[in-house]
Amino acid sequence: MTLKTRERIGSVMRSVLVIAIALICALPLYVIVINTFKNNGEMSMDPVGLPTHWSFENYQYALQNLPIANAFKNTIIVTVFGVGIQVFIGALAAYGMVLKKSRFTSVIGVLLMISFLIPGQTLLIPQYRLEAQFGLVDSLLGLIVLYTGGATFCYFLIVQYMRGLPYEMIEAARIDGAGPFRIFWTIVLPLIRPILVTVTVFQIMWTWNDFMTPNVYISSTSKQTIVLQVFNAMSQFTTNWPLFMSITTIALIPVFLFFIFCQKWIVAGLVAGSVKG
Repeated sequence: MTLKTRERIGSVMRSVLVIAIALICALPLYVIVINTFKNNGEMSMDPVGLPTHWSFENYQYALQNLPIANAFKNTIIVTVFGVGIQVFIGALAAYGMVLKKSRFTSVIGVLLMISFLIPGQTLLIPQYRLEAQFGLVDSLLGLIVLYTGGATFCYFLIVQYMRGLPYEMIEAARIDGAGPFRIFWTIVLPLIRPILVTVTVFQIMWTWNDFMTPNVYISSTSKQTIVLQVFNAMSQFTTNWPLFMSITTIALIPVFLFFIFCQKWIVAGLVAGSVKG
């Protein structure tokens, strides 16, 4: 058997393995989506098969009788402002660490690393007390403030990428009289755009899908996020699984489309980051 033939057989086997793994991972999603078009009886009879009659009643009920639209609005507000602040603070922190290397910045970097290693669950009680003191409990602003803590994760990803930037360009801009913020805005930000996009995508998906934070800090139905609506549907409609799956599918559609649309930027940012510095 020639080397070319062995390589072709190996490529086919890898493709078959990857397709098999993908099908296994896609099976739960298939079961969820296909059962949204059934009723309880039909789902119990055949949870994996196609529905006998395709019905959109579950989706109609969810959209007409549950505050799905308001939950989407709340989630979008929290995600846009929360992620925007996270990425901006993370990029500024990374810029300061790279631009001004000193013992002080080294200590700050170590403290940020230590804070990143602390599990978020251990901070729930002190964070809740602080939010309560400032009147931020049960408010979208309170959620946005809490999500700014994700700036630490953004910092760690951005600073590694930023260390690979050509420092000569920054020095040239300094000689031309540009200040630190102008250098950051006109030179550094365009150069780190790939990693900014990657970090933004990761943080959007985390913020959108986060359950613990809104579940702890939000109690009003009018301020709930879409993930809380899914949780409420599970507790309210425990016997109506097709309806619960319909609400879950509605919540997943924006994230699924967003991930598909941004895939190339995710890969581009990760590949670019791996060869920088």
